[in-house]
This record gives sequence, structure tokens and C-alpha cells, in this order.
Amino acid sequence: MKLNHYALLFSSLLTVTLTGNAQSNAQQEGVKVGEMSIMRKLAPTGALEGQAATQYAQTMRAAEQKNALGQANHPQVIRLRAIADKLIPHALKWNERAKQWKWEVNLIGSKQVNAYCMPGGKIAFYSGILDTLKLTDDEVAMVMGHEIAHALREHGAERAGKAVAANIGVKLVELWAGAKGYDPNLAGGLAGGAAKFGMLAFSREDETEADIVGLDIAARAGYDPRAGVALWQKMGIVSKGAPPQWLSTHPAGKTRIAEIQRHFPEVMPLYARAKGVSISALPPYQTNVKGIAPVVYSAK
Repeated sequence: MKLNHYALLFSSLLTVTLTGNAQSNAQQEGVKVGEMSIMRKLAPTGALEGQAATQYAQTMRAAEQKNALGQANHPQVIRLRAIADKLIPHALKWNERAKQWKWEVNLIGSKQVNAYCMPGGKIAFYSGILDTLKLTDDEVAMVMGHEIAHALREHGAERAGKAVAANIGVKLVELWAGAKGYDPNLAGGLAGGAAKFGMLAFSREDETEADIVGLDIAARAGYDPRAGVALWQKMGIVSKGAPPQWLSTHPAGKTRIAEIQRHFPEVMPLYARAKGVSISALPPYQTNVKGIAPVVYSAK
């Protein structure tokens, strides 16, 4: 009975996941992505947002105690919040819950090359990512749009749900192995390894989706999507020695650049409209680091 129970539950989870991911949204312009994974339902979003708000507040208090929290009049804080104010209105359509979020944007003084947006719209940038990459406003918008997209698409809840499903799968294998007279620990270990690599792939898919949705949000807000190419060229310069793509939760830089370029036809018209010009009138995107060529796009 126990084996059949796990098998039925795992089969149901797999079926609804494939069905949910096969659906497409009804957007008429901009990027197209599938519906959010049904797996996020296994981890209550409201609970995650509450936990995120608590953790975020604790992080900000800790930074303040170390005199590392950017004050409201800090130039970079003003800059980050101004960019967020332009992005957020274009983010709301991606998730109805976002209209009720209490958005926050803060800067933490640290050498970390990092930024994030927690469930519920809690955004943090580390000064290291601004300073190390010498980010332009367009490039900040690419990073911020990407991080906001993670929250909008509820990737945290999705990953938690997939972890639950993976654990059920491992348990099924252990029960099956025991029933057949095999070593359940060995079988479970092999299944766990396979599940781990599967979770890496899921994470890479989430990162790609966040790149795409972030491009759409930033373009509508008047930020140049071509800055995404320059951003990942900069990131490649500072992240040499990163693990190969198949062992990483993030796609390789070249893969991300190719994916961003693939979606130019969808987002460049949005950017041109936001700027009030035709695509042909847009100058190439030129970043502020020597050695990175201007990024061009010509509509066909």
C-alpha cells in the first residue's frame, strides 16, 4: 500500500507539471513563456513571502549594525530606487500578487558580486556588483529585471515543490529496491544523484526564464535590452574559472548571450516604443568598458 501510495502521488505530480508547463500565456506582444509551474503549489507562496520578509528585514538590520546599509540619500540607493520605480509598473502583469507586495530596494556595502529579489518584492543589491562590473543604468535594469522576474515567476516556491517531488521519487526507488531484494540505500543514492542533476537543469531553466522576462520588463521601462549582452560579457571577464554549464545552476555566459539575442525581435520594438523612436533610429548600445564592442540590432 505504501509503495502504491507514493507511486500514485508521484505520477500525479508529474502529470500536472507537464500539463501546466505546456500551456502558454496570452500575451500579444513581448516575450512568450509558459504558465508558471504547478509545482509551486506544493510550497505555499504566502508562507514563503512571509519568511522572505522576515529574512530580508534581518539581513538589513545586520547590514545596518555593520554600517553597511546604504542610506536613503546615498547616490547609489537613489539610483537603484529610481530604476526600480520604472521597472515595477511593467512587472505587475506577470503576477497578480505583485500588486499587493510591499516592494523594497536596498543597497548593502559588500564586495559580493550579487543582487537578488526575494518573494514579495524584497530587492537587494551589493555594492560589489555595481563597482566590479561598472554597471550602467541599462545594465542595472537587466540585473534588477532578472531578479524581479524570479520573484514574479515564483521560482523559489517552484524549486521547493520540485525538491518535494524529487524526494518522493527517491523514496519510491528505495521502496522498489527493497521489495526486489536490492540494497535500498545504494538505489536511493543513485536516484538522489540523478535527481540532483535534474534539479540543476531546472535551475538553469529558471535562470533563462528570468533573463527573458527581465528583458521584457526592462524594455517596456525604456532600458536597452542589448545591455544584457554587454552585462554578460562583463560577467565573463570577472567569472573565469566558473564550473561547466552542466554542473552549474546558471547557464554559461555564452548561452545566456545567445538566448538574449534570440529574443531581440520581441523586446527591441518595446524599447523603441518606450523611447519614442523607430528601431532603425536607435544607436548601437555602447557600454563603459574598453574591449567590449558596441551591440547592434537590425530589424529584418
